[in-house]
Amino acid sequence: MKKLLVFAFVFSFISLGANAQKKSKAAKQTIKSSVVIDYINDNYDTYDKLQKEIWNYSEVGFQEIKSSKALQNHLASNGFKITDGIAGEPTAFIAEYGSGKPVIGIVAEFDALPGLSQDTVPYRKERFENKPGHGCGHNLFGVASSAAGIAIAKWLKETGTQGTVRVYGSPAEEGGSGKTYIVRDGYYKDVDLVLDWHPGGENAVHYSPGLAKVGIDYIFHGKSAHAAGQPWAGRSALDGLLLFAHAVDMMREHIRPHNRLHYVIHNGGEAPNVVPDYARAEFYARSPNTKELRQIVEWYDSAAIGAAKATQTTVEKRFIGGQYEYFINETIARQLQKNLEFVGGVKWSEREYAFAKALNKVNGNPDSILNSVGKVKPLGKILRQSEGGGSTDVADISWNVPTAGFGVVTTVPGNPGHSWQNVATVGTTIGTKGLINAAKVLALTGIDFFASPKLVKEAQDEFYRERPADFKYEHLGGDVPPALDYRKGLN
Repeated sequence: MKKLLVFAFVFSFISLGANAQKKSKAAKQTIKSSVVIDYINDNYDTYDKLQKEIWNYSEVGFQEIKSSKALQNHLASNGFKITDGIAGEPTAFIAEYGSGKPVIGIVAEFDALPGLSQDTVPYRKERFENKPGHGCGHNLFGVASSAAGIAIAKWLKETGTQGTVRVYGSPAEEGGSGKTYIVRDGYYKDVDLVLDWHPGGENAVHYSPGLAKVGIDYIFHGKSAHAAGQPWAGRSALDGLLLFAHAVDMMREHIRPHNRLHYVIHNGGEAPNVVPDYARAEFYARSPNTKELRQIVEWYDSAAIGAAKATQTTVEKRFIGGQYEYFINETIARQLQKNLEFVGGVKWSEREYAFAKALNKVNGNPDSILNSVGKVKPLGKILRQSEGGGSTDVADISWNVPTAGFGVVTTVPGNPGHSWQNVATVGTTIGTKGLINAAKVLALTGIDFFASPKLVKEAQDEFYRERPADFKYEHLGGDVPPALDYRKGLN
């Protein structure tokens, strides 16, 4: 009988302990939701104002002085330690809160695109002629990531949980590949996992790796001469460049259809009656895998040398930026999906729907396309190779640290990417509502990992299991410095 009583006491004690643990975990979950959701909801006006401030600055890559400082100041005022000018990039920074492990990073972008200046109206109306605009929504990106970092910091403090949250201020995603230098210079070495998001036209976790990409300036040098009086005395740099561009166009027939080649000519001479002695164009190449991308670049180089020989000019190349394809971590992706479904889709007002419908007329889209705004897409099968899509320098992070990301509706579904339509939309409350949802998903997911060492280990185990055993990270530009002036004069 005594043995039975002792057993019953021990069993009751164990049960009470288990129940206490469950209650403690449930209490933390309640605190998690309330701290995050309340903080972000209560600060809607703050983040609406901040995103519109950065939208108004619209600064291009590596020149985002005011945008970067606005985010740094906001994070610093909320207790974050700021380290700026990292990796040789004046506008890059790390904002850190907390101490110890795990270390969770959140990516933040803030650069604009050249030539897309636009007012917040559903028709074409430039604010400033040929000036930049936020056609990819990065005015929202950095703000949501900062809001999430602050919400996590408040939860860490409230619950006494150990861990470090870092917001990585990352410039020049649009062509300059700013994050890749931050990775190359070791600023992610002690990070356990990274959370990423991007503005867009749907609420969905990313499952496709997109394309690896490289951007290179090819610069041709020739000899000036009077184009009518003594053309034989000159050698046209523009001829060399055009012959090279023609060779690239002919390459398209003989590469796999999932690859992408495109270019713009930045300088082709100053006057028709002067044989140009200088011509410059920026060439992109994209591919589902970095190995194939390197082969295309080798072909580019050969074609450029051949064009220079054929026109008796010379050619030099300058690496502008490049990145791998995205290596998505499914463990993190599933956690993002769970929280994206918890937060739900975006809810627009009648005024916001009216704005969207006006843009639908411009884009030639039916209003039924707007039905997806409030819905969350199911998680697709995580792919290891894509046959299309865009590129992001988050990809280089993802090959070094477990990483996954998602998108939230911040534009009108059906808007073309990198367009004045996007600029018009993200500068309104449509953009703000999207960033608010994104901040909640980032913060809730970050807290899930801070609260569960087991979950962190699962993400890391998957990372090392899925990444090729012989993988060695090599920056696509080698040891070149960031091309800080690649968009000089375009602000």
